[in-house]
Amino acid sequence: MHMPTIGAGTFRLQGQTVIDSVANAFDLGYRHIDTAQIYGNEAEVGQALADSGVPRAEVFVTTKIWTEHLAGDALIPSLKESLHKLRLDQLDLTLIHWPSPNAAVPVAESMAALLEARTLGLTRAIGVSNFTIPLMREAIDAVGAANIATNQVELHPYLQNRAVAAFAREHGIGITAYMPLAYGMVLTDPVIGAIAARLQATPAQVTLAWLLAQGHTVIPSSTRRENLASNLAARELVLGMDDLAAIDALERGERLVSPDFGPHWD
Repeated sequence: MHMPTIGAGTFRLQGQTVIDSVANAFDLGYRHIDTAQIYGNEAEVGQALADSGVPRAEVFVTTKIWTEHLAGDALIPSLKESLHKLRLDQLDLTLIHWPSPNAAVPVAESMAALLEARTLGLTRAIGVSNFTIPLMREAIDAVGAANIATNQVELHPYLQNRAVAAFAREHGIGITAYMPLAYGMVLTDPVIGAIAARLQATPAQVTLAWLLAQGHTVIPSSTRRENLASNLAARELVLGMDDLAAIDALERGERLVSPDFGPHWD
């Protein structure tokens, strides 16, 4: 599975706003789009993809299964509905968005359904999101680490999720960093700002380059074309060891996404 290391996220983007954002992303050269059932924008993402003229084989599309659809008899029908909205015959990557609240549906049941979806050709790869180390162990026990492409987690300079990332790396599972710019907080960080000024880059580019240097995939979102273009250019930015260490030192365990139905974090 080849997943482009920078994708365009669509969290919180609705209606014409998400259509325009995805259209701009395609036009600028993005080939990785991330959406989810709960975002309520799969149909608009599908429209933007259909209107883009970009060959399907060149685009990597991810969606995520919502908690209401994690049961073994519900997951595949819900994925087929997502495919219909996205105007696709196959996803590139399908993730469990959040572990089932209160473990109502066992991880093994959902992972088995995901694996079946892959066998049926509905998705090329499968994975998880917001999984802790114990939940990752359950997923591995269910389908094997080789069948888990990524764990998509909140990860930015203020919440570096080092234990989860290390566990994933140990088992050959990729990490996809969502909320990589910490809701824009990195844009005013003095440490990141100083590095950006010296390298004639933006704070967002520096932060994304720091994540990419760790081997992570990143999915920042933006409604502004200039920001989409700037974020994509982070692929070309190389940080020195001192710069990487300075950003590493910003860790403070500041989790920005922690719904009441979420797991007990590591």
